[in-house]
Amino acid sequence: MTLTPTRDLMDAAAQRRTGVGAFNVIHLETAEALVAGAERVRLPVILQISENCVKYHGGLEPLAIATMAVARQAQVPVAVHLDHAEDEELAKQAVDLGFGSVMFDGAHLDYSANIAATARIARYAHSRGVYVEAELGKVGGKGGAHAPGVRTDPQEATAFVEETEVDALAVAVGSSHAMTERTASLDISLIRRLHDALKVPLVLHGSSGVPDSEIVAAIRAGMTKINISTHLSGLFTRAVREYLEENPSVVDSRKYVGIARDALIPETGRLLTLFTSQD
Repeated sequence: MTLTPTRDLMDAAAQRRTGVGAFNVIHLETAEALVAGAERVRLPVILQISENCVKYHGGLEPLAIATMAVARQAQVPVAVHLDHAEDEELAKQAVDLGFGSVMFDGAHLDYSANIAATARIARYAHSRGVYVEAELGKVGGKGGAHAPGVRTDPQEATAFVEETEVDALAVAVGSSHAMTERTASLDISLIRRLHDALKVPLVLHGSSGVPDSEIVAAIRAGMTKINISTHLSGLFTRAVREYLEENPSVVDSRKYVGIARDALIPETGRLLTLFTSQD
């Protein structure tokens, strides 16, 4: 097992009507924990690096190389994905670095501009064998970037996929980014209609705020890729906080970062198992 094309993981999950977990890498320790969690339950995982994370680190290449190195050493299939790239050049850089997939997020653009930009990225990526995800009907959150209640229209989504030739589509069905409580309610009926209308897998963003039961229902209705970041970041941060409260004199950051890394492993495995359950 090694660094695996995202297409392989997505096609396999879509065929089985199960989900595949896509979890965000914040730093090297996150990548190590996510892979360890996947190895514990012997399931594949997608490691994501977002444009916001790239800005935090001052560039894509250092973290990308480290993340792909962790993936290559894994004992389970691991794909590496660029998440929420609004910068076309960043998406191209990820393709050139060897990412298995990129998500170009043109949802902040008007419909025609979104199609044009997404299609450009799809052509560039496909010519190099890279899988492309896009977004239509912007997912909520991120400081109120759009009005609450926005949903993806199946007819518009069908036309968007046909015109852009993307491989997967992130859809707005009731989730919201950066939620710290798992209280979101998904439009399961809409997920079914989108799944029936589209020939590409569906992606659920903002899944940190969605209860387990809703995620399972969404997967059964046709959702394939399940993105989670905030939920796992919360676990990591709480573990650091608890350790430092109990050990206020510690100065070696490896001690508390290592504790936090280990805290992510069981939850990563639990989520991956939940997403692949067919019970």
